[in-house]
Amino acid sequence: MSRQTLDPLTRATVTIAWVIIANKPFYPLYVWWLVGQGVGISALTLVSIPFFLAIPLAAGRSPFFARLALPLIGTLDTVFETAIFGKASATLLFLAPCMALVMVSFHAAEKWWQRGLACFIFICFATSWWAIRDPVFPWNSDQLATLLSINAFAVASLMAFIALRYAGLKADTSI
Repeated sequence: MSRQTLDPLTRATVTIAWVIIANKPFYPLYVWWLVGQGVGISALTLVSIPFFLAIPLAAGRSPFFARLALPLIGTLDTVFETAIFGKASATLLFLAPCMALVMVSFHAAEKWWQRGLACFIFICFATSWWAIRDPVFPWNSDQLATLLSINAFAVASLMAFIALRYAGLKADTSI
């Protein structure tokens, strides 16, 4: 199978994936620097890097896979991190960029995939909201407040980058 020229939506998806890959290794360092404890447990967030790396590597062969995989992997990573850090850390906010990617990453002919993925993200949110309570690591209230600040800022930054990267792009309605 040969590599395809990437359409604008897939190129944007790949850019977002690379930004996530480049930033992910710094998260345990933020926790160490700003929270002071839990570096070991926060290193578990690095487990998802190979999955995010698969997105740009596979995009040339399957642009649809890349556009589907980014919000899907992001959602699963968010649920995993919420189990680690607990609901009070605000990691569930990362579902907002996942949903934003669902809104902007698909062509018109892929609307049922888009709808299905939007429902999946919502189900993951609702399930996590009601099922996940306490974090794996015993963070105190000050540490959780710091984690909330880190995560809220990271989510806002990622949302802004998604908006900037996808600005002016339109899905090809003929696909």
